[in-house]
Amino acid sequence: MAPFYKFGFFGEQTSFVIALLIGISFGFWLERAGFGYSRKLALQFYFRDMTVLKVMFTAIIVAMVGLLYFSLFGWLDLSKVYVNPTYLGAMVVGGLILGVGFAIGGYCPGTSMVGAITGRIDGMVFLLGALFGMLVFGELFPGFEEFFNSGAMGHITLPQFFGVSSGPIALAAVLMAVGMFIGGEWLEKKFAKEEV
Repeated sequence: MAPFYKFGFFGEQTSFVIALLIGISFGFWLERAGFGYSRKLALQFYFRDMTVLKVMFTAIIVAMVGLLYFSLFGWLDLSKVYVNPTYLGAMVVGGLILGVGFAIGGYCPGTSMVGAITGRIDGMVFLLGALFGMLVFGELFPGFEEFFNSGAMGHITLPQFFGVSSGPIALAAVLMAVGMFIGGEWLEKKFAKEEV
């Protein structure tokens, strides 16, 4: 029965080592997928290379379905899995800022780290910009703390929000992913032809 740390199978120091190994592995696979290269990432906004969409949707679906089945088999206690609290107003604005930054810079925070580590100057600049933004956010936080906490919904999940079991949400996400994959393939073919 997982999560192992919550049940005391190992201590805090071991959890940090495991987190480091998972982080290194995640970065390695991001680089192998080409996500350390801003031009490849930016091509999704021109609908010429939808690899990012396909990889991220695949990761989301695999993790979601895996957690669902692990829970059904009794291997995982989902009540012990941490869910970030939802602050709707701040998350909508933050998502827009992240999206615009991603479109302009060609990186998200994780891929900028991969780009920087592999020696890409634009990745280093983007990462420094992200760190500077975090510093400014931290310094100015008292001024907009009220907005930051607006729309607080607690530790809510989609099944709780819609008042249904996890199954229909998982099915809807899988169908959405299939639709996005088909749409992504169509967009790649359409815009590749226009480029020629």
